[in-house]
Amino acid sequence: MSESQNADVVIIGAGPAGLSAAIYTGWLGLKTVLMEAGVAGGRAYLAPKLENYPGFPEGIKGSELIERMMQQAERFKVQFNADEEVVGIEVQDKTKRIVSRKQTYETKALIIATGTQHRKLRVAGESEFLGRGVSYCATCDGPFFRKRAVAVVGNSEEAAIDALALSDLANKVTVVSQLEVLEMEGTVLERLRGKANVDFVMGKVLEVEGNQVVKAIKIQDFATKQEVEREVNGVFVALGGVPLTAIVQKAGIVTDRTGCLTVDRNMQTNVAGVFAAGDCTCGGMQVATAVGEGALAGMRASAYIRRGGK
Repeated sequence: MSESQNADVVIIGAGPAGLSAAIYTGWLGLKTVLMEAGVAGGRAYLAPKLENYPGFPEGIKGSELIERMMQQAERFKVQFNADEEVVGIEVQDKTKRIVSRKQTYETKALIIATGTQHRKLRVAGESEFLGRGVSYCATCDGPFFRKRAVAVVGNSEEAAIDALALSDLANKVTVVSQLEVLEMEGTVLERLRGKANVDFVMGKVLEVEGNQVVKAIKIQDFATKQEVEREVNGVFVALGGVPLTAIVQKAGIVTDRTGCLTVDRNMQTNVAGVFAAGDCTCGGMQVATAVGEGALAGMRASAYIRRGGK
């Protein structure tokens, strides 16, 4: 590993929040390093269409929005380091030390925008059939199930969007709510209800069944309390995400009992000079709110540096 690299701001995570923060810190003239271990844009990049992001009346593909944000960050000379996983954070008074698998960084301010990882069903067969019928990405894997039967497990806008996308590919889409009350709403739900090949089951998945590949799911029906079996070829889990915050907890940065980073109205954590934004704070969990939080974190990080770390 080479010598430490100095920066004004290090941002961990290049999703909408991290990119927004980087645009602001770069625009404000700060030397900014933006690191991403996975895909730039995170889950937003995979969205077939963002219909509720302001400024795009006809919607915009997630990948197109992220690519535009990347170009804007590059314009402000943000250093983007792809495929760089952070393995440690050390806070030493006014200096924050970030250790990745490639490099060590010393920075005046740190912005954490690590997003979330997929929430699991935690039922028998889920891990066994991962990649053989079980998926967490309808955009990535949906085309493999053209003219077949699939289930979407979830009760959020994410699940509704996944089901809508799959309804154009699969012969049959079964949406399993996991909760007794359907929380989907708005135009996406209306469009789903208008699809002849989509039905809803108010129940909870108990097991994913199959032989080599997925063949069926076992569901407990909330109304009848009976266990029913649905024949499906694919199971798309859309239960939202859980924060990727294990590393920050080791650094003494406070989270709540679910792992969400705790921040004040300025997006600052309990550690001076360490800010957080986006889904890792479990705020709005939307692209628009992540962008707003990232912008605020970037501005407040800049102000913190200008004040000499106060």
